[in-house]
Amino acid sequence: MAQTEISQLGEFGLIDRITNDIPIVNSSTVKAVGDDAAVLSYPDTEVLVTTDMLLEGVHFDLTYVPLKHLGYKAAAVNFSDIYAMNGTPRQITVGLGISSRFTVEHIEELYAGIRLACEIYGVDLVGGDTTSSRSGLVISITCIGDARKGEVVGRDGAHDTDLICVSGDLGSAYMGLQLLEREKVASAGQKEFVPKFEGKEYLVERQLKPEPRRDIIRALQEQGIMPTSMIDISDGLSSELLHICKSSDTGCRVYEDRIPIDYQTAVMAEELGMNLVTAALNGGEDYELLFTVPLHCHEKVEKMEGVKVIGHITKPELGCMLVSRDGAELPLRAQGFNHMSGTAE
Repeated sequence: MAQTEISQLGEFGLIDRITNDIPIVNSSTVKAVGDDAAVLSYPDTEVLVTTDMLLEGVHFDLTYVPLKHLGYKAAAVNFSDIYAMNGTPRQITVGLGISSRFTVEHIEELYAGIRLACEIYGVDLVGGDTTSSRSGLVISITCIGDARKGEVVGRDGAHDTDLICVSGDLGSAYMGLQLLEREKVASAGQKEFVPKFEGKEYLVERQLKPEPRRDIIRALQEQGIMPTSMIDISDGLSSELLHICKSSDTGCRVYEDRIPIDYQTAVMAEELGMNLVTAALNGGEDYELLFTVPLHCHEKVEKMEGVKVIGHITKPELGCMLVSRDGAELPLRAQGFNHMSGTAE
């Protein structure tokens, strides 16, 4: 397929091409792409706003990340932040820094992923900006959402005896990253390399195409459960739980044998000689929901599909501890990825 230099279209021509015929699905979107600013209206709800920036070479590697998957993930992780506040994502704006090696077709492929995520989750793409970049591809997405008044859930509402719950399974996205990195190294210098993903497709999907847990938010509402605190797991269970405990001025107890781990994650950890629990606690990018609920909600959450109770909140003086399978208490430490240093914390 012939590739089109971005310079042939110019900034506004590119914007017109990648934002053409975008449908509007939310009544809160009054005016979208095509003016100096979008116009939104939220007369009866609380407005939620979040922003994520992704840098090539720091947050993603285009050696093994398809542009369509990258676009989908960039949008989805922002939706996840809104869901983690017990809200609903409604609109996004997209800012791109584009280096000279990218063509119009590359950016269209990226936008195909963004638009697919918006279509699936009912979100309007209402604006953005493009500029040149000297350091590869830069993606900055701002997501606007809303929640009913009085129903926004932050990190600061956990109380002593609350149950600690998590959706899905943990560590799989991190193991997917390790698998992709392993195959990247193995492919060096080979023209017809075929990566070995057989039996581990779930791990690759969890890394390349995470899905925000809208279903869990809906299930909580259907059960009449209002979490006391909530956060999405982007930097690892340990880091996120410590955020909740610090904001809520509490301690916690998390039980090793209750942490949900997928079979493929366990197999991959064994192959790589990695500690499975450490990967589940600190891997990150699972984008599952970590939340606390009052003790009287125990029976309801136990019946929820895809949710597991993994511990409980304690008084702050008891500290934040992981209880091992043999009953030993170990201090919970944040060892997730530090985006400012490029290393684990």
